[in-house]
Amino acid sequence: KMDDIKLTKLAKCAGCGAKVGAGTLAKLLEDIKVHNDPNLLVGFDKSDDASVYKISDDIAVVQTVDFFPPIADDPYLFGQIAAANAMSDIYAMGGEPKLCLNIMAVPQDMEKEHVHSILKGGYDKVYEAGALITGGHSIFDDEPKYGLAVTGFIHPDKILKNAGAKPGDELILTKPIGTGIITTAAKAGMVDDKTLGNVLKQMATLNKQARDIMIKYDVHACTDVTGFGLMGHLLEMTQGSEAAAEIYTDNMEFVDGAEEMAEMGILPEGLYRNRNYAENYVDGGNVALKIQDMLYDPQTSGGLLIAAAPDSGLFEEIKKYIPKAAKIGKITEYKDGARIKLV
Repeated sequence: KMDDIKLTKLAKCAGCGAKVGAGTLAKLLEDIKVHNDPNLLVGFDKSDDASVYKISDDIAVVQTVDFFPPIADDPYLFGQIAAANAMSDIYAMGGEPKLCLNIMAVPQDMEKEHVHSILKGGYDKVYEAGALITGGHSIFDDEPKYGLAVTGFIHPDKILKNAGAKPGDELILTKPIGTGIITTAAKAGMVDDKTLGNVLKQMATLNKQARDIMIKYDVHACTDVTGFGLMGHLLEMTQGSEAAAEIYTDNMEFVDGAEEMAEMGILPEGLYRNRNYAENYVDGGNVALKIQDMLYDPQTSGGLLIAAAPDSGLFEEIKKYIPKAAKIGKITEYKDGARIKLV
């Protein structure tokens, strides 16, 4: 029966918490050189969200791939979250997803109805985005996994990279953080159904609306906050932009229950990987440990982190349609020492 399956029990790591750590990934890629092609506008050497290849003066292709083990027990919801997460990288570049390919691994003894529900969740979310699923590939594996390879389109002059932020820019985050902590606590049976349900709903929410609003304004850099946590993704933004950042922790929006769980030390393994990678670049000041921990929490299908010209009106419009969006800090000049200061 559908109600009997517990997908998260079949996975060692949940969602983007299964992501290889940023420090490890950098070492794995350091000797691999990107071949020069003038039409390759963004490649994997830039630590960006997706690759971008120029087709003509008016069109560039944006490509990404993302898949992971179950973050939700309900197969349909897992499919929705995985699809929303995969398309998010296209939105973070300012692009529009159009063509998607399923990537799936399932145990041989998984019920066909459960496999069908995962795929339907993905199809429905892709359709909501105005895109198409045109095929894919599946294999047998002891641990289920699902995601998408996504192709989108963008004007070559309107690409938003994770570098390009300028001192004075305001930092806007469009979704609360703490999803990794809540899903970890849920696996231990420490979270009520309402709290978990709210987090799953947030993860299944597309970043389409935030992207559609964002592209109307003077945005200098953008990335989505996923497996490396807010601090990991912000570190990549500040390093790429040769800048620094100040984070107003009092302005941060956290998912319900995350602060309580963090105080109890209920933290996912990926959080420790993120902390090891980024903490030497972060001045935590007098900010409480539980708050700092949440800033390293790996997010699945997290929000867009936007660096925009101050007082442009972007935040006001986003807040109107996305009430949980927050103005979390600002970009500053980098002098020396820590890249990110928490206040």
